Amino acid sequence: MLEPLILLAIGLIAGIIAGLMGVGGGIIFTPVLYFLFDEAGVEDPVIWTIGSGLFCTFIAAFGSTIRQTLQDNQFWKEGIQLGLFGAIGVFFGKLVVTSPYYSRTEFAIFFSFMLVYAAVMMFRRGADQQDEYLREFEAMNLKAGFVTGGIGGFIAALAGVGGGGIMVPIMNLFFKQPFRKTVSVSQLGMTIMVFTGWFQLALLENNLPGISPYTFGFVDFGAALPLSIGGLIGGFAGAFLNHKVKRRYLQWGFAILAFVMASRLIWTTFR
Repeated sequence: MLEPLILLAIGLIAGIIAGLMGVGGGIIFTPVLYFLFDEAGVEDPVIWTIGSGLFCTFIAAFGSTIRQTLQDNQFWKEGIQLGLFGAIGVFFGKLVVTSPYYSRTEFAIFFSFMLVYAAVMMFRRGADQQDEYLREFEAMNLKAGFVTGGIGGFIAALAGVGGGGIMVPIMNLFFKQPFRKTVSVSQLGMTIMVFTGWFQLALLENNLPGISPYTFGFVDFGAALPLSIGGLIGGFAGAFLNHKVKRRYLQWGFAILAFVMASRLIWTTFR
């Protein structure tokens, strides 16, 4: 197992990314945890990765949500609406994850395609030079919340991420929401939906050992907690920096990072 200080540092980086780009940090948490569980020979590493990754993502998203609130950049109604619809998506995603048909190969392929899809959309949007502050913040309706939250929650459960990598592009591109608003709404929505995800997996009966003695259900707190603490600290820094960096640079940065992580996951699985 990696040293706690190394996990803490990785979590710090993931938290900064979460706050900057409106994602839950899962694009880093998930590959790291998957590598840990797989290399340790843990039985069914995918469900351990998803349960522990969702816990890490919850902590990072919670920290970023607090920061957005302190900066008076919170959209409570839309964020809560997104989270509730997302919780429904998480429930149905959990049914797939806990079925015998979802293995490490399906997990790697699905997670990688999700990252590439989000990266392409963000890169294309990043080339748009339009100043988003010239547009007013229009309220999201129930349809937008249902579509965005449902898809985001389902993907969160299948991939062990917060779903922000999909929800932010959907809100930004399809429902024409300003990027910085989608970051805030996404973080609050993730805080709600991801909590329901890891809590459900923690309640599942499980007698299999993890990589530390501090497990509950399919959540390994011994591995997840150092990542989470780093993610919490980094989430505050990332949300603050979100207002200091131009939108197109955030979107291009997200696209490049997503491509790199997708390539790494595929290589690790099929090497």
